Amino acid sequence: MKFTLDTLFAPAGDQPQAIKGLVSGIKKQSKDLTLLGVTGSGKTFTIANVIEKVQQPTLVIAHNKTLAAQLCQEFRGYFPNNAVEYFVSYYDYYQPEAYMPHSDTYIEKEAQINEEIDRLRHACTQAILTRKDVIIVASVSAIYNIGSPKEYENIVLHLEKGQTLDRRGMLERLIGMQFERTNGELKRGSFRMRGQIFDIMPTHEEMIYRFEISDTINRIEHIDSITRKVRTELADAWFFPAKHHVIGEQAKGAAMAHIRADLQERLDFFNKKGKLVEYERLKRKVGYDLEMIDTVGYCSGIENYSRYFEDREPGKPPFTMLDYFHHATSKHNSSGFLTVIDESHVTLPQIRGMHNGDAARKKTLIEHGFRLPSALDNRPLRFDEFDARRDTIMYVSATPGSYELEHSDTLVEQIIRPTGLVDPDVVIAPVTEKKDKSGKIVHLSQVDDVVSRAKERIMSGERVLITTLTKKMAEDLTQYLEEKKFRVAYLHSDIKTIERIEIITGLRKGEYDIIVGVNLLREGLDIPEVSLVAILDADKEGFLRSDTSLIQTIGRAARNSNGQVVLYADQITGSIERAIQETTRRRDKQLAHNKKHGITPKTIQKEIRNMLEEFGISSTKEDRTQRGLGASKKHGTLSLDLLGDARSVKEIIKEKETQMKEAANDLAFELAAILRDEIRELRARERVEKSKNAKKRT
Repeated sequence: MKFTLDTLFAPAGDQPQAIKGLVSGIKKQSKDLTLLGVTGSGKTFTIANVIEKVQQPTLVIAHNKTLAAQLCQEFRGYFPNNAVEYFVSYYDYYQPEAYMPHSDTYIEKEAQINEEIDRLRHACTQAILTRKDVIIVASVSAIYNIGSPKEYENIVLHLEKGQTLDRRGMLERLIGMQFERTNGELKRGSFRMRGQIFDIMPTHEEMIYRFEISDTINRIEHIDSITRKVRTELADAWFFPAKHHVIGEQAKGAAMAHIRADLQERLDFFNKKGKLVEYERLKRKVGYDLEMIDTVGYCSGIENYSRYFEDREPGKPPFTMLDYFHHATSKHNSSGFLTVIDESHVTLPQIRGMHNGDAARKKTLIEHGFRLPSALDNRPLRFDEFDARRDTIMYVSATPGSYELEHSDTLVEQIIRPTGLVDPDVVIAPVTEKKDKSGKIVHLSQVDDVVSRAKERIMSGERVLITTLTKKMAEDLTQYLEEKKFRVAYLHSDIKTIERIEIITGLRKGEYDIIVGVNLLREGLDIPEVSLVAILDADKEGFLRSDTSLIQTIGRAARNSNGQVVLYADQITGSIERAIQETTRRRDKQLAHNKKHGITPKTIQKEIRNMLEEFGISSTKEDRTQRGLGASKKHGTLSLDLLGDARSVKEIIKEKETQMKEAANDLAFELAAILRDEIRELRARERVEKSKNAKKRT
């Protein structure tokens, strides 16, 4: 199937020339392209148009899960009939295995896997191997080891109606594919045999495949796992392995022998050095893992032995999402695949930094006998390895870095917005109060000045964002503004995702007039109601006040026709000068375009959607006054307000489960996690009630 863009809108502003330039570059076989697109210019829509025109499978890499989910939803809207999938780390919580020699402290790996994200990861790999019209939106998980695509594909199980069936052979085959046998309720990656009925639930969907069997397969049904309604009757069904790290029987024998040989070599090394503790640790640890692999084909931490099972030489890079794309494009005889690096000024440094941190931790484990040296080969790609494995790459950013600009064969600007909105006016004001010789105040201090400007904006029904350099300053300023009777909240890294959604929605609704923040205000906070952005201490050179950061923050006021940014500075730094120069260049170009075409900019009208309300999630708000004072409260499971609900607990649980699945399907995993916790609490209450009733009867 071909990529087909489904939209009522035609490219506008700078989009047509940007699309033309990028498509031309790709067709001329440019390996590196950059799209310099300002905030609100419709960069995602431009990329979607490029994908439709070049018809190449595409990997989009974003720098965090939330941004990846937003992009995935946008691409699904543009390509409803194509495969648009989401690939991020499947851990809700992850504590990596580590050892601290100075205190002799071993920290065992502890992880909580999000089953819904695991399902979506399998949907990604299966879509790549079976379709040409695939867009994968990923985090930097795309450069981590997920096993060999050839091995994964070779273990696929194909069952057809009328096929002769060996029950025992089928059972052994599924167990070899890491499916679990159950006599109870089916879950993803499990199967069940009951008489002449054989049920399988694959890893990538919560649907049941039911086989009615005798000596042959008589019928195959596709059944809804919740309602148990038959969706359709099938002629055949395909099943991929339940885990990405799978082991073929032939590879397993050779790998086990290789592991034992390397184990003996390492044990001899420790024995020669007189390191008896390390000797015993390694012997016990690897011995147990080998026994598990030999017995059930899997062990916890099997990825640390992936080099053996994938027949890789020491030091060779692991198989990642990029290898799946290469394998699929060669199989489909495609012309290659497109990689899009979203917000490249943040994402590229993230890709560069993954390898070194991982290697440092594992070297300590290896030195002290917790792992074989092969653990170093279960790692993310180095940047040079990543660069060697991609085909055409497109860097997308409002502020591309020097690497993107130096390496790109094609550079396309997208400065003119389809809406006609221009970059905000930038004003410089002093940080400290200034008086004349008579003692009269000539310039207010930055805090007094921002209070004065905020009052004007609020009286006009508009909103304000204020950025500070530290969490403490954000909290103190919030408290000060509350004392001045402003409706204000703050955002920084201690604020959880769900509460962040509440605060931003509250600003849009008018529950708050001001948000005070630190670095969270840079990317992904596009609120059309905001007309004033105040950057405090703008002359303090550093990461948060670099020209890139300043331009990104200035862009937060670009969705309102009255947008203005105030930089509070007592001196003009190089970063301020460069940021103002670039903003002025863009603004002049936008104003000239509007004048030429008679366009009057209008503030974006954007529907206020509250994801929490859409999925029936209870509010997590806490006392803002206490928060402003810097007090921090840990959030436990959400309290469940069951008063006035006459339904049984079982009915409420069923409704919550439906809401949880809907949230997960919409990639709202934080919301799905809260619903999951509510379900657990409801079930706990149900058990308590049953226990009480049982005691009463006795």
